[in-house]
Amino acid sequence: VQLQASGGGLVQAGGSLRLSCAASGRTGSSYVMGWFRQAPGKDREFVAAVGSHYETTKYGDSVKGRFTISTDNAKKTMYLQMNSLRPEDTAVYSCALGLSGRYASTDQSRYNYWGRGTLVTVSS
Repeated sequence: VQLQASGGGLVQAGGSLRLSCAASGRTGSSYVMGWFRQAPGKDREFVAAVGSHYETTKYGDSVKGRFTISTDNAKKTMYLQMNSLRPEDTAVYSCALGLSGRYASTDQSRYNYWGRGTLVTVSS
């Protein structure tokens, strides 16, 4: 399984970006997919996740109400719509996939595969 994240870039505060994460290979019908981010000098932080069980979702407190996670199963692609971006959202965003669960999870150990990150820079 491989994951390819895209969609990062430079945006002004208050703007929007949509990240995509395309999965290739055998992924199965039970999964959990998530977005994590890491800012310079900081630990990796949970952003959002979605599980195959009724497409339930979870969000990090700092992004609730601004970010929306979604999937297109036919395309094996996950999206992260990011609105009202703030300078503190600046980070490398990575997508991840876990094949042993069905529920959205904040736990990084639940994810088996990680994609190379995409940089999001929000200017003030």
